[in-house]
Amino acid sequence: MARSQTPRRKRANGVESRRRILDAAVEIAGERGYEGTSIAAVSARCGLPASSIYWHFKDKDDLIAAVIETGFETWLAAFELPAEETGTPLERVTAMAAGVAERLVDAPDFLRLGLMLALEQRPAEPRGRTVFLRIRATAAQRIAEMIAALFPALGEDAVRSLTVYAMAGADGLFVQRQIHGGTVDLAAMFELHARLLHDAAARMAQEGDERH
Repeated sequence: MARSQTPRRKRANGVESRRRILDAAVEIAGERGYEGTSIAAVSARCGLPASSIYWHFKDKDDLIAAVIETGFETWLAAFELPAEETGTPLERVTAMAAGVAERLVDAPDFLRLGLMLALEQRPAEPRGRTVFLRIRATAAQRIAEMIAALFPALGEDAVRSLTVYAMAGADGLFVQRQIHGGTVDLAAMFELHARLLHDAAARMAQEGDERH
C-alpha cells in the first residue's frame, strides 16, 4: 500500500507545481503577450491540469500578476549599491547599474509584460497592471534613496527629477533592446546611463552649494 504524502512532501510538490506554472506563464506571455496568454495554453505548456493552476491562482489576471511580481523580486535584489570600500561612488553606481541590466537580460519578460499593461487603458484595470505600477513605485523609491544618500546636498525636487530621469532612461534602453534584440549591450548602456545620472546629480548638487 502506498503511503500518503507527508506535509513536507506536499508543500514541496506545491512549490514545484507553482514554479512550473509560473515558468510556463512567463514563456507564453513572452511569446503572445497578455491577450494571448490563457490558462489552457499555460496548462498545455507546463503539463499540469487547469485545476492545478486554479488551485494556485484565481484566474489569468492573478497568474499574470504573479509573473510580474516574481520577476520583480529577483530584479529588485540588484538595486543595492556595493559597499563603500569597493570603489568611488561613480564606480559603485555603474556596477549596480550593470547588475540591474544583467538581471533584465536574463529575465526580461516581467518588465516587457508590465510595460505593455502600463501603457494600456482598460475599463477594468488588470491586477497585473496594478501590481506593476506598485512595484515600479518601489523601484523609484529605492533609486531616490540612493541618490539622496550619495548627494545629501540635493533638495527633494532635484532628487525627484533625477529619479524620473533614471526610470525613463532605463525604460527607453530596455525598449531599445527589445526592438533591436541582442545588438544592444544593455549592461554597457545602463552603465553609461548611470554615469550620466551621476554627473547630472553632482552638477546639480554643486550648483545648489554655489547658490548658498
